Amino acid sequence: MFDKILIANRGEIALRILRACKELGIATVAVHSTADADAMHVRLADESVCVGPPPSKDSYLNVPALLAACEITGADAVHPGYGFLSENARFAEILADHNLHFIGPKADHIRLMGDKIEAKKTARKLGIPVVPGSDGAVAPDQDAMAIAKSIGFPVLVKAAAGGGGRGMKVAHTEADLALALSTAANEAKAAFGDASVYLEKYLQKPRHIEIQVLGDGRGGAIHLGERDCSLQRRHQKVWEEGPSPAIDAASRAKIGSTVAKAMQQLKYLGVGTVEFLYEDGEFYFIEMNTRIQVEHPVTEMITGLDLVLEQIRIAAGGDLPLTQDEVTITGHSIECRVNAENPVTFRPSPGKILQYHPPGGLGVRIDSAVYQGYVIPPYYDSLVGKLIVHGKTRAECLMRLRRALDEMVVEGIETTLPLFRALVREPAIIDGDYHIHWLEQYLAGQ
Repeated sequence: MFDKILIANRGEIALRILRACKELGIATVAVHSTADADAMHVRLADESVCVGPPPSKDSYLNVPALLAACEITGADAVHPGYGFLSENARFAEILADHNLHFIGPKADHIRLMGDKIEAKKTARKLGIPVVPGSDGAVAPDQDAMAIAKSIGFPVLVKAAAGGGGRGMKVAHTEADLALALSTAANEAKAAFGDASVYLEKYLQKPRHIEIQVLGDGRGGAIHLGERDCSLQRRHQKVWEEGPSPAIDAASRAKIGSTVAKAMQQLKYLGVGTVEFLYEDGEFYFIEMNTRIQVEHPVTEMITGLDLVLEQIRIAAGGDLPLTQDEVTITGHSIECRVNAENPVTFRPSPGKILQYHPPGGLGVRIDSAVYQGYVIPPYYDSLVGKLIVHGKTRAECLMRLRRALDEMVVEGIETTLPLFRALVREPAIIDGDYHIHWLEQYLAGQ
């Protein structure tokens, strides 16, 4: 097992990792920018090191500063959390060059799945169903038009690198294609330094279903069921739940087995998530995230497994915690991402939290690093915290979520709590009858 882990992140995920380390008896090092000197994970870590000024490129993305922090503190492993350097294959290689352990997948797998075109090709080879589309990058010429016509309009133009909805445009007709290609390529170049784009069939009302996997890096891998992440705004997840209200046990077992076998062939190491669009009973691979996900607590609540703890244990050479036959899905869980944003315009609302009261009670969990008097800085994402609830049934879970949302208090800044209080009372949400475009359509009608 590792002696000391440096947590190369901030906010709620840094605190989440710190808690897992403490339960394993591992010493912790928090790194922080000058803007995060009063952060909760900094206060609770065994040691802390300032790695730079507020801009991420000068602090949380500052690899030399992170290496220096490891050297100063004697850390022997680095946990990257999510975002920042978590899916940076070169960072994993640099750590290895300095005899430091990267708590995550092998660099080759990060690089492979980070290229959406290569990831799709690999998925097809591994027997995972994929969305119909181009075999590789396309250019804004007649070849692109021919491919689009063969797929059938509407088509989705997607950046080969990156994610988060950037570099994605829909061409509903032939007349839309040229503009969609050039706009997506320009966005991709600006965001990721790579203008490569490819084409996929644009599904009309799919759900976003993702399968959580855990691999030992030696050919052993299991799946831990699915999460439904279909409630999205601008391709950003807002509400996640598991199991999906749209998937039955037979479909879950089939796609889960397919993904687990693929990860076994890949000899995947650690946690990962294989994401699909699901429509008319069919699954279509879209990408794989080679890191812990924001929404991992949903899986933890329905399986009873601590995914971050297992991620650390497996990275240190441990075995899988259980066999596939021993994995059980119990009850239902929902997570709401409470952001410091205006609930109507979604304009960021940084500032000081004057009043803070997290909800409690059976089956209620808050993953948050804020506290009363904490100032949310304007430099990073706007996540206040994640409200996660669990119930024996989805109906019980929804009622518990309604109660928890009404109980939660965050004053001094604007938050998205009013949005969730409205959503949990919407008939379509109560019935589980929604898709990836539902939330934006709902918001447009408000």
